Amino acid sequence: MDGIAEQNLSRRDFLLLSGAAIAGGSVTPSLAARDERSKRVAEVFAQYDAQGIHRTGTPADLQSARWLAEKVRDAGQEPRLIGFPHSRIDVLRAEVRAGDRRVEGLPLFDPPSTGAGGVTGRIGSLESSAAIGVGMAPPGRNSPDGRSFDTARRQNAFQALVRICTKSRWGNPAGITPINAEDFREPFGPPALQVPAEAGAWLLEAASVGEEARVVIETARTQVEAFNVETRIKGTDSTLPPVVVMTPRSGWWRCASERGGGIACWIELVRAVSTRGTRRDVVFVASTGHELGHLGLDHFLEHHQDLVKGARAWIHLGANFAAARGSAVRLQASDAELESLADQAMEKAGAGPDVKTPLDTRPYGEA
Repeated sequence: MDGIAEQNLSRRDFLLLSGAAIAGGSVTPSLAARDERSKRVAEVFAQYDAQGIHRTGTPADLQSARWLAEKVRDAGQEPRLIGFPHSRIDVLRAEVRAGDRRVEGLPLFDPPSTGAGGVTGRIGSLESSAAIGVGMAPPGRNSPDGRSFDTARRQNAFQALVRICTKSRWGNPAGITPINAEDFREPFGPPALQVPAEAGAWLLEAASVGEEARVVIETARTQVEAFNVETRIKGTDSTLPPVVVMTPRSGWWRCASERGGGIACWIELVRAVSTRGTRRDVVFVASTGHELGHLGLDHFLEHHQDLVKGARAWIHLGANFAAARGSAVRLQASDAELESLADQAMEKAGAGPDVKTPLDTRPYGEA
């Protein structure tokens, strides 16, 4: 939970309501109500996971938007699907070859592609003068390896780059953990390919001897419409500054563990506020484009400039929200009062954060 709310519903009451909904109960929950809510949450996870890969602008992303709109309607509110144009990248071919071995990967989405011909040349470390640079890096930029790979991109000294995926802070041991395309609108650097962690030993060995390699990243663009899901619950006094509740709903893969918790709690908050009512308006937005520089949130802000500073407060339901294993619930608040109120709300609901981000720290992601 990376943000928070404000009064009338009083600041305190809204947080108590939020904490209860997030924890899976009501402010005065019955066992039957908890069981029913638990079933709804489990259903959200199962249905979202079954939709497929939730990358922005894909058929699964469109299906997911329509599905979530129906969930809002089931929770008692009228949803709005807000579309915006999106140039989707479709991967036709993405691989690296060295010697007699080949491995497929996923390109970074904010540098250019190589085209069908690819890039051929000597492969070496990020400190070498090779044509193709290879390095190990987690999905974030805040580790030493992550900063080194990002620096290599920005220096643009290689003809192509290969990123060997290493563990993220959630501990995944293998496979591809993509880097979010924060600069999707303004691509930079050489073509870059991300490959599974298990390919690391082979590629590092090839780099150590300067083996000849070839990187091919061939993509196409498809013009589509992507969608945010929004609803606004009117309060009894709409002159009061509103509260905004937001969560991302897109990602690289199926991402049910990453996005499912935030989506489920977002829906439960719609239901809870609908049932209890509110004095001030509450604006809900579930945005697509999370993995592509927050395209959906940017579109929302462009069309709701009044909320940038005019909202009383924001609640952001972040990544891996309330995941049972391999993750920690992180609380980020903008001031001490909000942090204290969040603590009280979560404690009353029988929950609590595992980690608190210091108040003067810039939050992650959309927050």
